[in-house]
Amino acid sequence: MDTTEPTSTASGGAGRSAFGWAMLSVTRIALGFYFLWAFLDKFLGLGFSTCRTTAEDGTYTIDAFCDKAWINGAPITEGYLVYGGNVNSPFHDFFVDLGAQRWTDWPFMIGLLGVGLALMLGIGTKVAAWSGGLMLLFMYLTQMLPSTNPFLDEHIIYILAILGIVWVELEHQTIGLGRWWRGMVGEKSWLV
Repeated sequence: MDTTEPTSTASGGAGRSAFGWAMLSVTRIALGFYFLWAFLDKFLGLGFSTCRTTAEDGTYTIDAFCDKAWINGAPITEGYLVYGGNVNSPFHDFFVDLGAQRWTDWPFMIGLLGVGLALMLGIGTKVAAWSGGLMLLFMYLTQMLPSTNPFLDEHIIYILAILGIVWVELEHQTIGLGRWWRGMVGEKSWLV
Protein backbone atom coordinates (compact mmCIF):
# COMPACT_ATOMS: atom_id res chain seq x y z
CA MET A 1 0.00 0.00 0.00
CA ASP A 2 1.42 3.38 -1.05
CA THR A 3 1.22 5.94 1.79
CA THR A 4 2.99 8.83 0.09
CA GLU A 5 1.11 12.07 -0.36
CA PRO A 6 0.48 13.42 -3.85
CA THR A 7 2.77 16.30 -4.69
CA SER A 8 2.61 19.18 -7.11
CA THR A 9 4.83 19.04 -10.16
CA ALA A 10 3.85 22.47 -11.45
CA SER A 11 6.67 24.91 -12.19
CA GLY A 12 9.30 22.19 -11.91
CA GLY A 13 8.54 21.69 -8.22
CA ALA A 14 8.44 17.90 -8.30
CA GLY A 15 8.15 16.55 -4.78
CA ARG A 16 7.29 19.92 -3.27
CA SER A 17 3.81 21.01 -2.27
CA ALA A 18 2.07 24.18 -3.37
CA PHE A 19 1.52 24.89 0.33
CA GLY A 20 5.28 24.75 0.94
CA TRP A 21 6.00 27.22 -1.86
CA ALA A 22 3.30 29.54 -0.56
CA MET A 23 4.77 29.34 2.96
CA LEU A 24 8.20 30.30 1.62
CA SER A 25 6.61 33.34 -0.04
CA VAL A 26 4.73 34.26 3.14
CA THR A 27 7.92 33.93 5.19
CA ARG A 28 9.82 36.13 2.69
CA ILE A 29 7.07 38.73 2.95
CA ALA A 30 7.13 38.56 6.76
CA LEU A 31 10.91 39.07 6.79
CA GLY A 32 10.43 42.01 4.44
CA PHE A 33 7.83 43.49 6.75
CA TYR A 34 10.30 43.13 9.63
CA PHE A 35 12.65 45.52 7.78
CA LEU A 36 9.91 47.82 6.47
CA TRP A 37 8.32 48.19 9.91
CA ALA A 38 11.69 49.09 11.44
CA PHE A 39 12.02 51.81 8.79
CA LEU A 40 8.50 53.18 9.38
CA ASP A 41 8.84 53.17 13.16
CA LYS A 42 12.19 54.94 13.11
CA PHE A 43 11.14 57.35 10.35
CA LEU A 44 7.83 58.41 11.91
CA GLY A 45 8.31 57.47 15.57
CA LEU A 46 5.30 55.16 15.80
CA GLY A 47 5.98 54.17 19.40
CA PHE A 48 7.40 50.69 19.17
CA SER A 49 11.15 51.18 19.35
CA THR A 50 10.99 54.93 18.78
CA CYS A 51 8.93 57.50 20.72
CA ARG A 52 7.87 55.13 23.52
CA THR A 53 8.48 56.01 27.16
CA THR A 54 8.22 53.19 29.69
CA ALA A 55 7.57 53.98 33.34
CA GLU A 56 9.05 52.03 36.27
CA ASP A 57 5.75 50.19 36.78
CA GLY A 58 5.88 48.86 33.21
CA THR A 59 3.25 51.14 31.74
CA TYR A 60 4.19 53.17 28.73
CA THR A 61 3.15 56.19 26.74
CA ILE A 62 3.54 56.73 23.03
CA ASP A 63 4.30 60.13 21.56
CA ALA A 64 4.15 59.41 17.82
CA PHE A 65 6.13 61.78 15.61
CA CYS A 66 8.20 62.83 18.63
CA ASP A 67 11.63 64.45 18.51
CA LYS A 68 13.29 60.98 18.31
CA ALA A 69 11.73 60.30 14.88
CA TRP A 70 13.99 60.61 11.85
CA ILE A 71 11.41 62.81 10.11
CA ASN A 72 12.14 65.38 12.84
CA GLY A 73 15.90 65.17 12.32
CA ALA A 74 16.77 62.78 15.14
CA PRO A 75 19.90 60.61 14.82
CA ILE A 76 18.77 57.03 14.21
CA THR A 77 21.92 54.90 14.32
CA GLU A 78 23.35 56.69 17.33
CA GLY A 79 20.86 55.23 19.80
CA TYR A 80 21.48 51.63 18.75
CA LEU A 81 25.19 51.78 18.04
CA VAL A 82 26.31 54.12 20.81
CA TYR A 83 23.93 53.17 23.64
CA GLY A 84 22.40 49.84 22.60
CA GLY A 85 25.38 47.65 21.84
CA ASN A 86 27.05 45.11 24.06
CA VAL A 87 30.04 46.75 25.78
CA ASN A 88 31.75 43.33 25.78
CA SER A 89 31.62 43.03 21.99
CA PRO A 90 35.12 43.09 20.47
CA PHE A 91 33.71 45.60 17.94
CA HIS A 92 32.07 47.90 20.50
CA ASP A 93 34.44 50.86 20.07
CA PHE A 94 34.23 50.68 16.27
CA PHE A 95 30.43 50.79 16.30
CA VAL A 96 30.28 53.54 18.93
CA ASP A 97 32.51 55.70 16.72
CA LEU A 98 30.43 54.81 13.66
CA GLY A 99 27.14 55.55 15.44
CA ALA A 100 28.27 59.04 16.38
CA GLN A 101 28.54 59.97 12.69
CA ARG A 102 25.27 61.27 11.24
CA TRP A 103 25.92 60.05 7.70
CA THR A 104 25.28 56.48 8.88
CA ASP A 105 21.56 57.23 9.23
CA TRP A 106 21.10 57.47 5.47
CA PRO A 107 22.46 54.07 4.35
CA PHE A 108 20.80 52.40 7.33
CA MET A 109 17.36 53.86 6.65
CA ILE A 110 17.60 53.38 2.87
CA GLY A 111 18.70 49.80 3.54
CA LEU A 112 15.73 49.10 5.82
CA LEU A 113 13.30 50.54 3.26
CA GLY A 114 14.90 48.89 0.23
CA VAL A 115 15.29 45.44 1.78
CA GLY A 116 11.78 45.58 3.21
CA LEU A 117 10.10 46.56 -0.05
CA ALA A 118 12.16 44.17 -2.18
CA LEU A 119 11.39 41.15 0.01
CA MET A 120 7.72 42.04 0.35
CA LEU A 121 7.23 42.62 -3.38
CA GLY A 122 9.46 39.74 -4.47
CA ILE A 123 11.59 41.90 -6.77
CA GLY A 124 15.32 42.43 -6.45
CA THR A 125 15.39 39.70 -3.83
CA LYS A 126 19.01 38.67 -4.45
CA VAL A 127 20.24 42.19 -3.72
CA ALA A 128 17.83 42.41 -0.77
CA ALA A 129 19.04 39.10 0.65
CA TRP A 130 22.71 40.12 0.57
CA SER A 131 22.02 43.68 1.76
CA GLY A 132 19.69 42.55 4.55
CA GLY A 133 22.14 39.83 5.54
CA LEU A 134 24.96 42.36 5.76
CA MET A 135 22.85 44.74 7.87
CA LEU A 136 21.90 41.90 10.20
CA LEU A 137 25.54 40.77 10.45
CA PHE A 138 26.56 44.27 11.56
CA MET A 139 23.75 44.25 14.13
CA TYR A 140 24.99 40.87 15.35
CA LEU A 141 28.54 42.20 15.70
CA THR A 142 27.28 45.05 17.91
CA GLN A 143 25.59 42.55 20.24
CA MET A 144 28.06 39.69 20.36
CA LEU A 145 28.58 37.56 22.20
CA PRO A 146 24.94 36.60 22.82
CA SER A 147 23.92 36.05 26.42
CA THR A 148 21.75 32.99 25.78
CA ASN A 149 23.98 31.08 23.35
CA PRO A 150 27.76 30.99 22.79
CA PHE A 151 27.52 32.39 19.23
CA LEU A 152 24.00 32.20 17.79
CA ASP A 153 21.21 34.75 18.08
CA GLU A 154 18.19 35.88 16.05
CA HIS A 155 20.31 38.02 13.71
CA ILE A 156 22.13 34.92 12.41
CA ILE A 157 18.83 33.01 12.11
CA TYR A 158 17.35 35.87 10.05
CA ILE A 159 20.42 35.94 7.78
CA LEU A 160 20.16 32.21 7.12
CA ALA A 161 16.40 32.43 6.58
CA ILE A 162 16.60 35.31 4.12
CA LEU A 163 19.38 33.74 2.04
CA GLY A 164 17.79 30.29 2.08
CA ILE A 165 14.30 31.44 1.23
CA VAL A 166 15.34 33.80 -1.55
CA TRP A 167 17.48 31.23 -3.34
CA VAL A 168 15.03 28.34 -2.95
CA GLU A 169 11.93 30.36 -3.77
CA LEU A 170 13.51 32.44 -6.56
CA GLU A 171 12.16 30.46 -9.52
CA HIS A 172 8.97 29.22 -7.85
CA GLN A 173 7.66 32.38 -6.24
CA THR A 174 3.93 31.92 -5.65
CA ILE A 175 3.21 35.30 -4.08
CA GLY A 176 4.79 38.48 -5.36
CA LEU A 177 5.96 40.19 -8.52
CA GLY A 178 9.02 37.99 -9.00
CA ARG A 179 7.99 36.30 -12.25
CA TRP A 180 7.12 39.63 -13.85
CA TRP A 181 10.36 41.15 -12.53
CA ARG A 182 12.49 38.29 -13.91
CA GLY A 183 10.87 38.88 -17.29
CA MET A 184 11.87 42.54 -17.10
CA VAL A 185 15.50 42.12 -15.98
CA GLY A 186 16.26 38.63 -17.33
CA GLU A 187 16.43 35.28 -15.60
CA LYS A 188 20.21 35.39 -15.05
CA SER A 189 20.44 38.99 -13.88
CA TRP A 190 21.86 39.81 -10.46
CA LEU A 191 18.83 42.09 -10.09
CA VAL A 192 16.35 39.22 -9.76
